[in-house]
Amino acid sequence: MAHLEGVTWPPAHITTDRLVLRAAEARDREAMLDLFSDPRVNRFVGGAEPREHLDELMPELPGQRTGFFVIEHDRRMIGIVTFDPRDPERSGPVSAEGGEAELGYMLLPDAWGRGYGTEACAAAISWFLQVAPDLPLVVSTQLANTSSLRLIEKLGFVEVERTEDWGHPQWYGMWPRSNAQRLETTRPAGQ
Repeated sequence: MAHLEGVTWPPAHITTDRLVLRAAEARDREAMLDLFSDPRVNRFVGGAEPREHLDELMPELPGQRTGFFVIEHDRRMIGIVTFDPRDPERSGPVSAEGGEAELGYMLLPDAWGRGYGTEACAAAISWFLQVAPDLPLVVSTQLANTSSLRLIEKLGFVEVERTEDWGHPQWYGMWPRSNAQRLETTRPAGQ
């Protein structure tokens, strides 16, 4: 992945008050099959794949790429955070060449509504800023995905434009480097 070329991977585990972010391990495979086959999780990202089909395609050690973090809570995988190069063919890229890092995240439904996504993404962004300080960080989500929009807002992403991808209106934004201090205040109320 050229946009994170030269980054040491996997990094040391990243810990927050409640979570561990780490590289994927073989023990995560079943949870990843659950994640990518769940229609609720995949509603806004193109739809779920049948579990049997994913089982045939997924390697025994899934998620082996730079920028692919497993979110662990109580020693169990509950989701993922990723930094992938943004495809220059998609609408809304920051530069004509593309390749900006795009934040992605997915959580299993039993982890929803507890602030884990915001906490994990804030920790992952902190890591990203240390290893790729000059690389733009972008994010997009369907406008219909109100939970994702709330998470993006809590993290401090700034809307750049509204676009359309895959036949659906999208919110497209950048994370301004001036927001580095904001990451420390993204824990849910009462945490």
